[in-house]
Amino acid sequence: MDLFILFIFFCVLFALELIYFKIADKYNIIDHPNHRSSHTKVTLRGGGIIFTIGFLLGSFYLHWEYGYFLIGLLLISLISFIDDIKHTSKRIRILVHLIAVALLFYQSGMYNFPIYWIFLGFALVIGSINAINFMDGINGITGGFGLLTLITLYFINKHILFTDEKQLVIGIIALLVFNFFNFRAKAKCFAGDVGSVSLAFIILFFLLQLIIKTSNLNYLLILLVYGLDTVTTIIFRTLRKEDIFKAHRSHFYQFWANEKKIPHLIVAMAYIVVQGIIDFILVKFNPASIVNLIISVVITAIIFILMRIHFEGSNKLFNIKKTY
Repeated sequence: MDLFILFIFFCVLFALELIYFKIADKYNIIDHPNHRSSHTKVTLRGGGIIFTIGFLLGSFYLHWEYGYFLIGLLLISLISFIDDIKHTSKRIRILVHLIAVALLFYQSGMYNFPIYWIFLGFALVIGSINAINFMDGINGITGGFGLLTLITLYFINKHILFTDEKQLVIGIIALLVFNFFNFRAKAKCFAGDVGSVSLAFIILFFLLQLIIKTSNLNYLLILLVYGLDTVTTIIFRTLRKEDIFKAHRSHFYQFWANEKKIPHLIVAMAYIVVQGIIDFILVKFNPASIVNLIISVVITAIIFILMRIHFEGSNKLFNIKKTY
């Protein structure tokens, strides 16, 4: 893409983000700190709307090549934005998510696969969208993870053409704009559900294209760090007999940010660096065996769980009451 066009596109998105801030401030679209929050000040919510705006604007340049994906993105962003403003029914959200993912699958050619792969794909994509949404709890982590992921996919696309490069560039520019306002000690805005959910949808669209193109499930390791934190948190909460659907502050990154008082950006960078190392190994060595995937997940999961037990303590994780 022409550098001048990229610069203009960045400036347009930057201006639109500032306009959104004015709208959010006027209509009180803000995030109030509560007992589940990792922040202490009132902050504008929904800054991640720029991801969807970026792809909708970019579609004019791409001549609406990915129409079904864009419709799905618009639907899932709309219901998430409404939920940011006013709580919506869980059933309605699930229904819209299913429709959006169905459109994504149609765009990706997923329906050419056996039915059991389609059902597995729905479970994986819906679960991943929620996992990425759950991980959006401190400054910089969503924008930083998203930027790393799209840059990784961009480099992979240079060697294995699985999508239109301009699509990836559009996502990267939108994330640069968002990170300017979020990747800082005192964030100007939060992504909101509209941001984290739409970003998850975008990432999974590209990732699904890549996996279908290469038949290599090892590319799921691009989501490994987020997956480990989310899945282990669900397991520990289940063992403590907690409602896993209830909002909480039980993630490992929240432990560091809230209980250990480590600055948000340091915690976010730690997650990004670890995932970056995994991405580098994945791109450099390009393992294709399902055995490699299983071994990688099992080993890293054991290490991650042992780390959580060591730092958080078994009493906290398993709700073991001390007896004297």
